[in-house]
Amino acid sequence: MDLSNLKPAQGSTFSRKRIGRGPGSGKGGTSTRGHKGAKQRSGYKTKIGFEGGQMPLQRRVPKFGFKNFNRVEYKAVNLEMLQSIAESKKLQAIDIDVLMEAGLVSSKQKVKILGKGTLSMPLTVTAHAFSKTAEAAIVAAGGTAVKL
Repeated sequence: MDLSNLKPAQGSTFSRKRIGRGPGSGKGGTSTRGHKGAKQRSGYKTKIGFEGGQMPLQRRVPKFGFKNFNRVEYKAVNLEMLQSIAESKKLQAIDIDVLMEAGLVSSKQKVKILGKGTLSMPLTVTAHAFSKTAEAAIVAAGGTAVKL
């Protein structure tokens, strides 16, 4: 074997299809595009979602829903979490900075205190919002709920 009889593997190379080069090529005339219609003409392009004239999916499925752009999203923190943080760090006051150090909220989030769990010590809790049950539980334990 030498360089004179090297050739590519069987089926690895092929010449491109030269269309529109006369009837002798076998691909003249309609140039493999078929007869008449939009697909045969130059510049053919379908609309996004076009399903051949059938009613497209985005028109068959009804519109629904509503996005309230005035909605304020709060990160929920329960009383049981406040209790565990206060016990572990021996605190009398809990604010946003303490919750950030504990990894419960980020600096951009607003915090709402919810009433799951119990408080056994008086705490001064500072947050953006409180549920009625949480506020009642904090006051009942001898603490204060401060809204930002």
